[in-house]
Amino acid sequence: MRLQMINVQEFARRLSSLGPDAYTSADVVDLATAAEVRISAELEIDAALAQRLLDQISPALPVTGAQIAASSWPPPTSSRPAAPSLSFSSPGAVDAPADQPGRPRRSGPPRGGRRPGSRRTGR
Repeated sequence: MRLQMINVQEFARRLSSLGPDAYTSADVVDLATAAEVRISAELEIDAALAQRLLDQISPALPVTGAQIAASSWPPPTSSRPAAPSLSFSSPGAVDAPADQPGRPRRSGPPRGGRRPGSRRTGR
């Protein structure tokens, strides 16, 4: 079985597709330097090297080195971890901030009956 390998430009493109940061080939070289790996733009990246490079990224990305170096990209969505569940401490209503003034209340006799503009037909 032949190992799957991608080049530095493809690795940078795949990293960029995972989040808000855009990665370049120079960024991949910087990751390799941080991982104490010698790398060049012509070097092919396998799963083990991809994992070493991914380990330099913080916060961690939701893929493994094997997934990012795989021939099919992007990885299947089922392989990504699910979003953490949220829990609320109080299921009740949310209090309004104290510094906001409330709505002014009307004074005077209560308004009666029909609203303006609500005509009944057929009388």
